[in-house]
Amino acid sequence: MASQRPGHEPVFCTVIPPHVLDKLAEAADSVISAAARRTLELDAAQRTRRRITAVRGAVLSAVTGVSDTPDRRIHDARHREVLPGRKVRDEGDEPTGDATVNRAYSGLGATFDLYLKEYGRRSIDDSGLPLIATVHYGENYANAFWNGEQMVFGDGDGDLFLDFTLPVDVIGHELTHGVVQYTANLEYYGQSGALNESVSDVFGSLIKQYALGQRAEDADWLIGAGLLGPSVTGTALRSMKAPGTAYDDDVLGKDPQPATMDDYVRTSRDNGGVHINSGIPNHAFYLLATDLGGNAWERAGRIWYDTLTSGELASDADFADFARLTLATARSVFGDGDELEAVRKAWSSVGVPTG
Repeated sequence: MASQRPGHEPVFCTVIPPHVLDKLAEAADSVISAAARRTLELDAAQRTRRRITAVRGAVLSAVTGVSDTPDRRIHDARHREVLPGRKVRDEGDEPTGDATVNRAYSGLGATFDLYLKEYGRRSIDDSGLPLIATVHYGENYANAFWNGEQMVFGDGDGDLFLDFTLPVDVIGHELTHGVVQYTANLEYYGQSGALNESVSDVFGSLIKQYALGQRAEDADWLIGAGLLGPSVTGTALRSMKAPGTAYDDDVLGKDPQPATMDDYVRTSRDNGGVHINSGIPNHAFYLLATDLGGNAWERAGRIWYDTLTSGELASDADFADFARLTLATARSVFGDGDELEAVRKAWSSVGVPTG
C-alpha cells in the first residue's frame, strides 16, 4: 500500500501564488485589496489545519480499499468557510443544476482516469482514497487548494479571477500535490518546492491534454487558461511553453517565471520562489514532450511519473537531482534511444546538468 514518507510536515499549496495575492492586497482599489487580504487570511488558516489533515487522509485510504473506479463526493460550502459542507453529489449521481458542482465532479474523474489508465495508480494515494471536493467556498474566495484530505474551490471575484473549477488542469494540479504527498513528499521550499509545484503543473497539463485527446504539439501548455477575469491582461496563470509570458497586467503585475537557470530567482518570499522557479523544470518538460511528439503522457509523462514514484527521489531534491533521475528512468524504461537523448537535451536547454 502506498503511504506518505515519514518525517516531513505536509504542505499547503494553493494554485494562486502568495506573491500574486500579496500584490493584490496592496492595490489602490479597496475592493480588490480587501478580497485579496481575505483570501490570504483564509489560506493562512487552512495552512495551519493542513498540519493534521494529511495523516487523517492516510488513515482513510487504508480502510476504504482499492478500486478501479473513483469515489467522488462533492460538497457545497454555500459561501461559508466550513469544510466539507453539505454533500450535493455522490459517485454515480446524475448531474445537478449547478455547473460548478458538475465541473468539479468531472475534473476529479479526469484526474482519476489519467492516473489509473496510464500509470496504474488507484486514486491519489494508490489505495483508493475518496476524491472529496468542496465548491462555493467563502465569499469571493480567489483560490483553490488540496488540504491533504480534500479539494476546495473558490468562486473567484468575477473580475480578476473566475470560478476555480473552470480549468481542469487546476483541478489536476492540486490533486497532484496529493500524489506528491504520498510519494516523494518533496519539501516545500527552494528547488524541491519548485519541483513540487512543477510536477503538479506537468500532470495538471497532462490531465487536460488526456481529457481533450490532444497531442503534445496541439496543446496550449498553459496552466489556468480560462481562469483570469475579463479585466486582466493575460491568458493564464503560467505558461510551460514560454514561462514569463502568461500575464502582464497593471493590477496582477507581470508573470515572473524564468525559463532557464540563467534567470533563476533567488528570493525568501513564496517559500524560496516555489511558484516562480518552477518555470524552469516546467519548460524542460515542455521541451521533452514536444521533442518526442505524440501523446505527452505516454513517454514524457511516464518518465516523470516513474521518477516521482521510484523511491529514489529525495524529499529535498534539487533540479539537478531530479534531472539525473529522469535520465536514469528514461534509460531504464526506454533504453538508449530517442527518449534518453531528448531528456538530456531538454535539461541542457534550461541549464540544468544531468551528468
